[in-house]
Amino acid sequence: MHSETDHTTSASAGAGTPSGAGGTADRAARLAVTVFPVLVLIAGALGLATPDTFAGWGTNVPYLLGVVMFCMGLTMTLGDFKGVAQRPWAVGLGLVAHYVIMPGLGWAIAHALGLSPQLAAGVILVGCAPSGTASNVVTYLARGDVALSVSVATVSTVLAPLITPPLTLLLAGAYLPVDAGSMMTDILKTVLLPVLAGLVVRLLLSRYVDRVLKVLPWLSALTIAVIVAVVVAGSAEAIKSAAALVLLAVVLHNGLGLALGYGAGKLARLGAPSSRAMAFEVGMQNSGLAASLATAHFSPLAALPAAVFSVWHNVSGALVAAWMSYRARRSEVAELG
Repeated sequence: MHSETDHTTSASAGAGTPSGAGGTADRAARLAVTVFPVLVLIAGALGLATPDTFAGWGTNVPYLLGVVMFCMGLTMTLGDFKGVAQRPWAVGLGLVAHYVIMPGLGWAIAHALGLSPQLAAGVILVGCAPSGTASNVVTYLARGDVALSVSVATVSTVLAPLITPPLTLLLAGAYLPVDAGSMMTDILKTVLLPVLAGLVVRLLLSRYVDRVLKVLPWLSALTIAVIVAVVVAGSAEAIKSAAALVLLAVVLHNGLGLALGYGAGKLARLGAPSSRAMAFEVGMQNSGLAASLATAHFSPLAALPAAVFSVWHNVSGALVAAWMSYRARRSEVAELG
């Protein structure tokens, strides 16, 4: 979403799309994708070191996610949906790539690493989630096609109630019981309704919302950090024995997703900027949603992959974006020369 759900200088927290190519927007975006992983890392450390501090907070995770999604809705405009109508082929390809590559990778990695049922279900659930909230701003930093990124992220989020539960049932059902109907209801309540509410508020009160747009990414970032702290605290004991394996699963999942997303764009001949957007729309997940669903439907341990993914995909996204931006600049200089 326009992030770790993200839309204006919105960074990684799920709230906005970079709205310009100027130095100010660029600096703000870089600051956000730098600070956000640090916030999440600190939150995770707090949850691990003082789990009792967050005891009993698990029931609040869906409401916290609702805050993040409402902030995302506030940053959206009708133009985001117009972009879908203008480029249905590219958006459709991005949507299919996202919901085929990441769920498939989640299942394959869980199987290959021999993960326990709880961790396997958690990894698969991350793969079945919609696009990450920081994908738009990272695409911007990578000199990618931000309009395509916003369109794919928007559609993947709107369709999540219909796609995520049956995919999770199909791929994770062999590991743990999955109540797809209940999961669909939860996604409607914690994702779609808050996003739509935010969009309506933006349409009706745009003059007032515009004044606080710069604050929304940081509000989202802090809220996601709290979600991570709660999730980590809930499985603090298990982390000590499973942390290395979960990190390996997350790094493989995210890295292969970025590479295959970029490859899908190249195979479809979308061009370099659109291929860069595809990389992040496929490889970055709404891990806040995955953590919330895992906590509610499986266990705190199953939410651990989502918590680790929250940190890692923002770090890797920023690094890959910097590398892509560097290569794009070199290519431009070579063409001019």
